[in-house]
Amino acid sequence: MNMFNAIPSNMVQSIRAYRSADLQQAASELGHHFLYAYCGQAQSKDEVLAAIGKAFGFPEHYGNNFDALYDCLTDSVHRAGKQNGLVVVVEQIPNTEAFDRDARETLIDVFRDASDFWAKRQVPFRMFYSFV
Repeated sequence: MNMFNAIPSNMVQSIRAYRSADLQQAASELGHHFLYAYCGQAQSKDEVLAAIGKAFGFPEHYGNNFDALYDCLTDSVHRAGKQNGLVVVVEQIPNTEAFDRDARETLIDVFRDASDFWAKRQVPFRMFYSFV
């Protein structure tokens, strides 16, 4: 039985009791894309978004801003063809003066908006995150 049977198909939540390796395995079993980014070295918005873009393999023209992140998570992937599902993990999002609570909330909101985008297309999108 796949662990995603007990997790809603379109959601964004703290990683809490889950391990990245288990999420990756469950995604693989279902044929879903698994995207992982570690942001533990990042201190600012630009560094967080650059770390995510690099880890997710976004195109070179990715702009390290929230709009570009949304576009790459939605339209760019949607145009690439049929999607079975996406599982996204972003760990160690910083809590710094240069990446404060508002920036963290905006980042999570971008992933929620992406989840809504995929829900409308009946494609599972699960995002898990952790803060430093």
